[in-house]
Amino acid sequence: MTMGTLMTGMWMQDPGSISSGNSTLLMIFVGLVALAMLIQAVALVIMAVGAGKARKRGLEIAEEVRAKAMPLIHEAQKMLGELTPKVKVIAENMLETSHMVRGKAQDFDVTATEINARTRAQVARVDNIVTGVLTSTAEITGTIQRGIKVPLREVSGLVNGLKAGLDVLVGRAKDFGAYSGRSKRDDGPGW
Repeated sequence: MTMGTLMTGMWMQDPGSISSGNSTLLMIFVGLVALAMLIQAVALVIMAVGAGKARKRGLEIAEEVRAKAMPLIHEAQKMLGELTPKVKVIAENMLETSHMVRGKAQDFDVTATEINARTRAQVARVDNIVTGVLTSTAEITGTIQRGIKVPLREVSGLVNGLKAGLDVLVGRAKDFGAYSGRSKRDDGPGW
């Protein structure tokens, strides 16, 4: 950057005003430019030599890969030629097997549907039987309960009636004995 400023300053001066100090600086600058160009040229030559070596090495590697890969490619092509008919046969067999499996699956589906329908019918029958048994059991229980409760109520009512009658008789008998020793006026009307 300093060099650029110096060159610009020198350019702006009058052509006739180049002094000996400026001419020395100009010579130094031209020398530095020449040195930079020489370094660039050397770097370009080194890069060209390096690129040539890399190109040569790349070609050697490509040739080596080609030499090793070509037999493999030829073997793969030969194997592919041999396997193609076998793969076709396998594919045809798989297709036929697929059709067979699909048919068997449909048969199985029909069978499973039929078994399911039969099972549902049996479950419905068993449900009806169990419902009938439970209903009959409830009716029998109700009948037995009524058959036991009604006579028990009647017996209980009869026993309660007898008890009440005995209580009344026993009470009158006590009152009768107590009534004969007293006067009618003391007790009031004697019912």
